[in-house]
Amino acid sequence: MGCGKNFDTGSCVEDILRDIVEAQNDIVENCCDTSCEQSISDLLGDTDTSNGLDTVPVILYCKGDCKPFKGFGAERKIHNGHFGMTDIVASFIFRVKKIDDDGCAVLELLIADGETCGHDHLKDPTEQSTKKLEATGICMTVDLDCFCHVTCLPAISVFNND
Repeated sequence: MGCGKNFDTGSCVEDILRDIVEAQNDIVENCCDTSCEQSISDLLGDTDTSNGLDTVPVILYCKGDCKPFKGFGAERKIHNGHFGMTDIVASFIFRVKKIDDDGCAVLELLIADGETCGHDHLKDPTEQSTKKLEATGICMTVDLDCFCHVTCLPAISVFNND
């Protein structure tokens, strides 16, 4: 088996996948119901401008081992006038807050309403509830060069979760 009919990219896998997409597109429209493109379109209101959506939740995969990235953090808490923090929470699902010119992104952990996952609880993204995801205010800065894959979940509202 060869590397496909085009050798434009220098990547055997990419060349074959491009050939497959081209062949599939010749047969049927190649749309996905759930994809980054669809989630962004929904967020921007291309089909319904009053949908109230404000977030495209994402799951990122680390380069090298291609495992899903799990973030950790704690909320600041004030108790009797003293600053402290809540227990550590973990999430595989994030809201992208901003990206700077150096390829660093600020990600906010998203967790299900009422969920307070300890750091040992979640082993992979399928164990995390996606029902009524909420913004936590817990953010981290990551180097985008460390990731090789992104999965976009359907666009949702994390700020107006009534």
